[in-house]
Amino acid sequence: MMIVEDHPLLIQGLRHVLEEESDITVVAEASTGDDAVRLALEVEPDVILMDINLRGKNGIQATYEIKHTYAADDTAIIVLTAYNNDDQMLHALRSGASAYYPKDVLPTELIPAIRVVNDDKYMIYNSIMTKADAFRWILKQVEDLTVASDPGQEAFSPLSAREMEILSLTTRGASNKEIATLLQISRQTVKNHMSSVLRKLGVEDRTQAAVLALRRGWVRIEDVNMPTS
Repeated sequence: MMIVEDHPLLIQGLRHVLEEESDITVVAEASTGDDAVRLALEVEPDVILMDINLRGKNGIQATYEIKHTYAADDTAIIVLTAYNNDDQMLHALRSGASAYYPKDVLPTELIPAIRVVNDDKYMIYNSIMTKADAFRWILKQVEDLTVASDPGQEAFSPLSAREMEILSLTTRGASNKEIATLLQISRQTVKNHMSSVLRKLGVEDRTQAAVLALRRGWVRIEDVNMPTS
């Protein structure tokens, strides 16, 4: 795993705690957001402990770049912060983090969380979630915080019926493979539709597209049912 922290004493403390575990090895350290991105691509760690307050790119920006720009799906990121804030946690999770903890987290909490995210799960408020469950939880928080400023304008959608269907399934956390199976179309067709959705909405990834759909009232999570084959 990799540690990203700009305080040498904290790095030493984290390394000491982690290396007490026989199944954890620290393979790299970084002190800036830019170095974090570069090293993540070079060493491909299974898990990254990412501080938020870094020089250059902050930890959330570095997390987004690692997870979205470079699509490092096999690397899980735990964000560590001096400020335990719900809004900041939501921002970190939307950026691609798998868990969020204050820096004073106890080793008895952090070590199990590392193993959880390494197993491709998420840890949110001490609850273990699958990727689909976490994605749905994130979107539900966004939906709960959203207030449409102009209902008449927000109701308009530039998407076709099929694109909206795929976007609706995306808000449930369905993968391209799952969507293809449910709709009985090819995965390439799903990819083509999703590319069209991103282009029409002017967003960079499926998470941003789902958030935008929720904000504009095109879909509500409780209204989306997974179709049966």
